[in-house]
Amino acid sequence: MISIAGREIGPAHPPFVIAEMSGNHGGDLGRALAIVDAVAAAGAHALKLQTYRPDTITVDADGPAFRIGEGHELWGGENLYRLYERAHTPWEWHQPLFERARARGLVPFSSPFDPTAIDLLEKLDAPAYKIASSEIVDLPLIRMAAATGKPLIISTGMATIGEIHAAVEAAREAGCARLAVLACTASYPAAPTESNLRALPLLAGLTGAVVGVSDHTPGIGVPVAAVALGACLIEKHVTLSRADGGVDSAFSLEPAELAALVAESERAWQSLGAPVIGPRPSEREGLRFRRSLYIVRDVRAGEPVTPENVRSIRPAGGLPPAAASAVMGRTFTRDAALGTPLTWDLI
Repeated sequence: MISIAGREIGPAHPPFVIAEMSGNHGGDLGRALAIVDAVAAAGAHALKLQTYRPDTITVDADGPAFRIGEGHELWGGENLYRLYERAHTPWEWHQPLFERARARGLVPFSSPFDPTAIDLLEKLDAPAYKIASSEIVDLPLIRMAAATGKPLIISTGMATIGEIHAAVEAAREAGCARLAVLACTASYPAAPTESNLRALPLLAGLTGAVVGVSDHTPGIGVPVAAVALGACLIEKHVTLSRADGGVDSAFSLEPAELAALVAESERAWQSLGAPVIGPRPSEREGLRFRRSLYIVRDVRAGEPVTPENVRSIRPAGGLPPAAASAVMGRTFTRDAALGTPLTWDLI
């Protein structure tokens, strides 16, 4: 178990739902604040930003290495610098967004992409840090974030077991005592068939950390399913409306969908229960209405038991239905009325 801003996160607690704003603000602070309000109204627990400038995440170059592949579904052919220029959250917005989030009961934090981002977030008293999938190989960045003493969440999209191990080891060696590791498919959008949720228990065993999912698939089915396999944190991108065409809108949830995720992920967690088989306390009334053998018409002493006068019906109280073959042809020991449960002393 770990805690972030006083909220406990782990198998014994409902899933911690993180709403990722990313670049869906469209360069409009008013829209960004409206997303914060919508996230809070939907019942999510945290708001996550991304803290970078185009110049802190790449350089203004335009060779083939600095362009998204032409076949990419959303950003095909785009120049990295221009994409990040369009998608970044201006640093001067961070304080009003953090303040709005806290006022609405949300836990605000961010993914830093370089040391200057951590410096900014420390000034804002960010309660946690998230390492993005592409930065899992930036061990100096991980060490710097871990050295703050804040909880650290590491996404593992594209990472090998060795890379995950190195990142976790770097975080812990730098002083991270509260660590979460997120399964992630770093494609945008991601196909549910590539989610491999059965790896979640493996990820927990390999890292010894609290686990969750950073999910880029459409809808809420994948993260809800992940809860059954041990996910304690769920991160999803959010937007006010996919029709508005934000940078990440195609794989983002709208507010009503986010509200459904919060409700259904908690319901999924509640359903896990204990590894036991047998009647539940709430089924006691139902047990009264199991089938059993009853006398279904008035009978007299000495009359034979037949399918016409004894049948398996609801409620319980009589002999079990399996006893039917053993009682047929016997005789009644006394008179009995319709609706009398059949017991051994009656035959």
